[in-house]
Amino acid sequence: MTTVWIGLAVVAVLALALALTYNQLVRLRNLVQESWRQVDVELKRRHDLIPNLVETVKGYASHEREVFDAVTTARSAAAAPGSSPADQARQEGALGQALGRLFAVAEAYPDLKASTNFLELQRQLAETEDRIAAGRRFYNANVRALNTRVESFPSNLVASSFGFHKEEYFEVEDEAVRAAPTVDFS
Repeated sequence: MTTVWIGLAVVAVLALALALTYNQLVRLRNLVQESWRQVDVELKRRHDLIPNLVETVKGYASHEREVFDAVTTARSAAAAPGSSPADQARQEGALGQALGRLFAVAEAYPDLKASTNFLELQRQLAETEDRIAAGRRFYNANVRALNTRVESFPSNLVASSFGFHKEEYFEVEDEAVRAAPTVDFS
């Protein structure tokens, strides 16, 4: 009789451990999905600001058509739905490079740099970039926590049994962003 009670206790403890592990995996998966949606909201805000910025610069530098086309094309690719985090990172990197060229064009026009509309758009874009960076850090932290659970024993047994899998990080692909800045006081 004692053996039966011990066997039932072991089964109950294993069932409880299984349920707790499953619930932790579900919580982490939902956090990853929620944090990606927060990043997506900020990316959409960025994509919505860019046409206004392009139109403002166009008013001053109408002969820079190639730069405007590059920004518009990169924005369209980045705003397309259904991308994985890795694809989205590549597309956002291309958009960042195109925006860099747009700002380089703006540097050549002092009246544009003094325009309150341009300055406000530039400020909003900088704030959005900061929020994207914060959202990316939050998303990647949640991905790390989920991936650790999916790969760690014994939760990996539960994860594989119930279809949980590793998620992709949202990483910056642009080498210019990854490179350390050069400081020269000479």
